[in-house]
Amino acid sequence: MKIKQISVFLENKTGALDKPCQILAENGISLSALTLADTKEFGILRIVVKDWKKALDVLTQAGFMAKTTDVAALEVDHKAGSLAAVMKRISKHGIGIEYMYAFPYGIDDKAVIICRFGDVDQALNQLQAEDGLVFVSKDKLFAE
Repeated sequence: MKIKQISVFLENKTGALDKPCQILAENGISLSALTLADTKEFGILRIVVKDWKKALDVLTQAGFMAKTTDVAALEVDHKAGSLAAVMKRISKHGIGIEYMYAFPYGIDDKAVIICRFGDVDQALNQLQAEDGLVFVSKDKLFAE
């Protein structure tokens, strides 16, 4: 399934993550997933939320540089070897991954892998018929 991810650019300094988290909390926006990457000068907070439009609005209104990116959400068993099996299926189609992150989500011992492909629509079209790949439904990913 294709979903929107928000990338928020932050200064790489102590406490920089506090304000965006507080703004999201004050606006009742729950995080479904996040990852934080950094360089010496800046960090990129990547988040997945149910109401991405509201989250993007409140963050940009607060002065943050933020943008949306299309990513794919895949479901895997939360056990050894599951990621290797998914990577094999993806690589056999010659699909490159720009970045990815994963998290368990407590439903039937499953985990979610968030993948950023160069062309998400093309990658999803190629992978739709791939046996063994399960795309996470929004109902599961954003269950309250």
